[in-house]
Amino acid sequence: MPDLIGHLNMRPMKNKVLSLYDWFLIIGVIASNIIYSVLSGNLDVVGSLAGIAGVLCVVLVAKGSIWNYLFGLVNVSMYAYISYKASLYGDAVLNAFYYLPMQFIGWWQWRKRGAAVSESEAGGKGVQVKARRFSWKQRAVLAAGCTAAVVAGGFVLDYFGDPQPFKDSTTTVLSIVAQALMALAFMEQWALWIITNIVSVAMWTICVARGEAHAAVMVIMWVFYLLNSINGFRVWFRLSREAGAEKA
Repeated sequence: MPDLIGHLNMRPMKNKVLSLYDWFLIIGVIASNIIYSVLSGNLDVVGSLAGIAGVLCVVLVAKGSIWNYLFGLVNVSMYAYISYKASLYGDAVLNAFYYLPMQFIGWWQWRKRGAAVSESEAGGKGVQVKARRFSWKQRAVLAAGCTAAVVAGGFVLDYFGDPQPFKDSTTTVLSIVAQALMALAFMEQWALWIITNIVSVAMWTICVARGEAHAAVMVIMWVFYLLNSINGFRVWFRLSREAGAEKA
């Protein structure tokens, strides 16, 4: 799933404007999909819409905008269908039965943490969500728990014939945790998104080699997710250290 920018709880006017980097990501994914369609002679409408909606979603996440959940709803619905067709059952189940309902849960949680749908509703207090962060001890527990779950999940997916069990397990487990941290506005989500995006690029590149439908546009989407997650980590790391940021 899936990574924007600005001060999350003040200076709302400034944060309404997308940065040049945000526009680079948005225009870049659209242009990449168009170029791919022209070169391949195949207009992949489903894959392209999933990728574009996904990048719009993660750009708005990094900006702390609650509207990310609208585009997230489109992205996860289409991505679940694409993953199922590629036999990536972990990703398919993740998107259909976890990401999809989490769009509604995340909207509710971000509203509770100060995110507003408009400046007028915010009443001058800012429209973005307030960032939080873990302690180092909590991060160590998080890392150990994720590692154990990834290994266990890999063996389970291998038993059921998943062609890429441990990659699929990594993206599934880390995405589940990262999505929860995202809904709760924790900075550590970005470290997990970076790992997830790197593994997803590798996983879908293998699918391209196998000739899977929609795989090429999925690689494009995950590359842009990775670029955004790196920037999102940088921005939220700074924001979570500012005065007023909360710890778990």
